[in-house]
Amino acid sequence: MATDRFTDQMQAYGRWRNDLIDAISRYREWLEANGMSSPETELRIFELVEALKSDRLTIAFVAEFARGKTELINAIFFSEYDRRLLPSEAGRTTMCPTELFYDSDADESYIRLLPIETRLEEKSIQEFKQEPIHWTTIKLDTDSAEAMAESFKEVIKTKRVPAPVAARLGLHDPEAADAAEMIEIPMWRHAMISFPHPLLKEGLTILDTPGLNALGNEPELTINMLPAAQAVIFVLAADTGVTQSDLEMWQSFVQPLGTDAKHSRLVVLNKVDTLWDELKGEEAVQQSIQSQCKSVAKMLDLDEQAIFPVSAQKGLLAKIRTDQELLARSNILALESILSRDILPRKQDIVRENIVGEIGGMAQESRDLIASRLADTNRQLKELKSLSGKNEDVIAHLMKKTREEQATYHKSVESFTVNKRMFADKHAQLLNLLSLNKLDKLMAKTRKEMTGTWTTAGLKNAMKEFFDIVTTTIRDASAQTDQINTLLQTIYRQFHKEHGLSEVKPKFFSMNRYKRDLERLHQEAEAYRKSPVTTMTEQSFVVKKFFISMVSHARNTFFQAHQEADAWGKSAMAPLVSRIKEHKHQMEKRLESLRKINESRDTLQGRIEELEQQAKKLDSQLADINALMETLGKPLEAVAEEAEKVA
Repeated sequence: MATDRFTDQMQAYGRWRNDLIDAISRYREWLEANGMSSPETELRIFELVEALKSDRLTIAFVAEFARGKTELINAIFFSEYDRRLLPSEAGRTTMCPTELFYDSDADESYIRLLPIETRLEEKSIQEFKQEPIHWTTIKLDTDSAEAMAESFKEVIKTKRVPAPVAARLGLHDPEAADAAEMIEIPMWRHAMISFPHPLLKEGLTILDTPGLNALGNEPELTINMLPAAQAVIFVLAADTGVTQSDLEMWQSFVQPLGTDAKHSRLVVLNKVDTLWDELKGEEAVQQSIQSQCKSVAKMLDLDEQAIFPVSAQKGLLAKIRTDQELLARSNILALESILSRDILPRKQDIVRENIVGEIGGMAQESRDLIASRLADTNRQLKELKSLSGKNEDVIAHLMKKTREEQATYHKSVESFTVNKRMFADKHAQLLNLLSLNKLDKLMAKTRKEMTGTWTTAGLKNAMKEFFDIVTTTIRDASAQTDQINTLLQTIYRQFHKEHGLSEVKPKFFSMNRYKRDLERLHQEAEAYRKSPVTTMTEQSFVVKKFFISMVSHARNTFFQAHQEADAWGKSAMAPLVSRIKEHKHQMEKRLESLRKINESRDTLQGRIEELEQQAKKLDSQLADINALMETLGKPLEAVAEEAEKVA
């Protein structure tokens, strides 16, 4: 079916995301129109909309050399150029990690290349991305597919340098660094390619990675980039099966991502056309392919159905020639269907959880507040209508009863203030655990110990001690978060029990994502620490690599956790505070109404009419917010249905 094609579904996802942006913008306008906006709310909504606009779906392709990975990218995404867009001919291979995306802020399409020599500096690739001056930029002529393809060849260029130079760059064994020997190394450390392809404009980012040696030499790839991808496609070749280096790459870099349900991992057995034997019947050929898939599944400890046999080369050729028979035999469309049915819905789930979940929570708070106002207005209406013809004693009694309720309410507010202070104290303890100042001191101490030690054992012990402290701290922060969540739930329940107001559910905080991130990083650090290569590598390079890739990532994780915990702490009590202010305001209005009615019966009818108009307005506001919430809560399945209608 056409709508199963990844291209169609990616465009449907783009429409879905744009609908969300429109709905959130309407919600902002609704808040402003109904006097319920605030600078904090405006800022948060702006941040959410910007996050949606810059949202990307990242698919990473991982493989050893000569597995046809780049050809697979050409076949799936770029066949409409009627040629190989990315260099993937025999003998050519990806030499540096390459990101393909669309930079909407740039005036023109470009290739940006980071020189390999930057490995000598104490900066991560992410830090270099903020400083364009370090990159070599090539303008792309997007009007010519031939010119683009020619420009892309720059990415795979290499150069020869003396062995000691390669060793200093971490690209050669220092023990074998013969000064006279020349070593071939990549010219570039990282490549970024931006051009206005329809899928890239919809937010697709493709990460094309080099082979095992390059992955191991650039830990930022395995620590930051692969885990950040929504999908990792592991490519094998049917003519080689699972080699030892394939297995090592799978076990070290791809398989561990399966512990996180937010990642999709697909295993593609490419080059099945090497098994197309014209001397065999089609049935025998399919049996050979299935046998190879079964062998691969056993080696990787996967279900046989998880292996997708394709021929990227024949798939690209079939698309260019519009050969439907060859296209079907290449099995490329089946792989595209899996991408559309598995990866995109999972990405939508993540967006819903992070962005729609938050804006939905804000909209629910607004709805609850309107519903509370409406209930209180109707209660007052009922009360005032019952006063017609009643004497002053009845009104005085109601005023006395309301004042008593007000006094009780003030006492409970005092109790709430005490609980709020308790929450603030525990929240401050959490932020202290996630303190960047403490982490920076630990980093400085670790660096001093690593550079000052005379032994490999001392170097490795300092690395171990750093991550032992970091992982223990994040676990303590997680335990502290659990305590705060329990306290928050108790405060909310107590408030609802005492006042009988409609229940508002607190927003809880979780450290699970950060704890999981640090535990995975700890495993990476342990593997690096215990690696024989680390033992043989020059001390200064070990220290530099450890801090640039692993320690900097740990600091970034702490920074994000601190930022999120801080923002959560400021907003966790906001719904209750809002309810307290609203309830106080309503009681004061009720007392004022009763006082005026007691002074003049003429006021009664006027107040009833005023409340009836107010109830009508609140009903309209409630209908508006319900319609907005329906849009925000639109089921994901509707995307596929809409895409089908469009197609």
